[in-house]
Amino acid sequence: VQLQASGGGLVQSGGSLRLSCEASGKIFSVNAMAWYRQAPGKQRELVAVLIRGDKTNYADAVKGRFTISGDIDKNTVYLQMTNLEPDDTAVYYCNADLWLVSGIRYQYNTWGPGTQVTVSS
Repeated sequence: VQLQASGGGLVQSGGSLRLSCEASGKIFSVNAMAWYRQAPGKQRELVAVLIRGDKTNYADAVKGRFTISGDIDKNTVYLQMTNLEPDDTAVYYCNADLWLVSGIRYQYNTWGPGTQVTVSS
């Protein structure tokens, strides 16, 4: 499974960015897609998750500012980030919980390179 995140960049505090991610490979069906982030010196943390049936969950730190959306059936997910703050600076990763055509379940197993988001004050 390949998960390619894109859309990061440098933005001023209060600005916005939209991240995109597509999962590819021998995928049978997707249960959920999620965004994580890892700031320098910190552990990777869950930012938001989109679950089949259009259910969403967010980390408290981003509620009201970030919106996750996408098309589970097309293996795509987006993260609209508004009112960005310097503390949002991190590498953002997408990952997924899905079934492969082989019958094996992939649950956030591996991590791609991510996309860097830098928010200046």
